[in-house]
Amino acid sequence: MSLAPGEKKFLHALKGGLQKVPPIWLMRQAGRYLPEYREVRATTEGFLDLCFTPEKACEVTLQPIRRYGFDAAILFSDILVIPWALGQGLRFVEGEGPKLDALADEKALAALADPTKAGEALAPIGETVAKLSASLPRETALIGFAGAPWTVATYMIEGGSSRDFTATKRWAHMAPEAFGKLIDMIVEATVSYLSVQIEAGAEAIQLFDSWAGALDAASFTRWVTEPNRAVVDRIKARHPDIPIIGFPRAAGMNLYGYVEAAGVDAVSLDQMMPLDLIRHTVQPNIPVQGNLDPVLLLTGGTALDSAVDAILENLSAGPFVFNLGHGIMKETPPEHVTRLVERIRAR
Repeated sequence: MSLAPGEKKFLHALKGGLQKVPPIWLMRQAGRYLPEYREVRATTEGFLDLCFTPEKACEVTLQPIRRYGFDAAILFSDILVIPWALGQGLRFVEGEGPKLDALADEKALAALADPTKAGEALAPIGETVAKLSASLPRETALIGFAGAPWTVATYMIEGGSSRDFTATKRWAHMAPEAFGKLIDMIVEATVSYLSVQIEAGAEAIQLFDSWAGALDAASFTRWVTEPNRAVVDRIKARHPDIPIIGFPRAAGMNLYGYVEAAGVDAVSLDQMMPLDLIRHTVQPNIPVQGNLDPVLLLTGGTALDSAVDAILENLSAGPFVFNLGHGIMKETPPEHVTRLVERIRAR
């Protein structure tokens, strides 16, 4: 399947198309490593203000496209806008990250807002998507996104990030029906929110399950694969032509069941996944995205060059989107990203 005239390289790859030079975009490509981002961020009252101000969110989304010419732009927002839309207290503390009013038990679910109204609550983000759709270069695809239900639930229960997710896993094991209600609410809110993004112009969606690797195999199936499938099925029922990328970070061996059962069109892989396994056991079944270690992008030089070459040699023969195994680190020199893009496109 060859690239059709006017077809976007990124979307072609998600359909299974092969390209000599793979499309590239990077997770967190808009962010603190860019001086122009820091300038815009300094004009806001806080991180959520930036997310909910369409003009500014649009600007920071466009900045890496102007600088590097990536093949796709990803909406600038945050996975925790879903808890916010559900009425959970959320704030971002400088140097500490997100803080939420943790859910203690099933009774707390009754205080949450109607999940079917999440898209309405997040209308400003839809405005950002519409502005981006009108502003991006013709060849650049626009990616919308949301956190996957398990990962969003961990933040809602832990009250922020966690090393071991003890409170969340205890709730899931001790009160699976109540925990399932929370997951169902997140699925409902996510579908509402993603539909707003798609209707505003998003051309593909990525589901970020950043903490998928915290679960054993049985729990992974129940709380990662199945809720991801629920989101995918409901989005596809509304928007059948929208490709969806799943990112079950640190899934390990659970990745294979996820690829088979989650219903996603492509899978994004973290840097722990060996390239030969990707090439022989994953890529023959589904387009893949990834998986450069962000530390190598931070490091730069010949270490970066060698890693990029190895990924290209292993994965470019199949449907492939070049990306990182996680997001760009804030200390990364912008010129290292330039070097990365130039090396890929010099093939």
